Amino acid sequence: MGLLGELLLLPLAPVRGTSWVLRQVLGEAERQYYDPSAIQRALGLLERRLEAGEIDEAEFDRREDELLARLESARTERRR
Repeated sequence: MGLLGELLLLPLAPVRGTSWVLRQVLGEAERQYYDPSAIQRALGLLERRLEAGEIDEAEFDRREDELLARLESARTERRR
């Protein structure tokens, strides 16, 4: 894009900048959400909460299934 194009698109710079920032934040959030070590830490914490009586077996099973699904998704994405 030439100088003229840049000048014409200058009023949109804040929108383009905000869009870039949002893409970066979303990318980092996805990296953290699907980080296998973070998921395994969450599984460990979940097990400790069950043993401490903070949650019941049904809640444990539901959350464990969610975490295991995330872990499987993370491993599937890494293979691609």
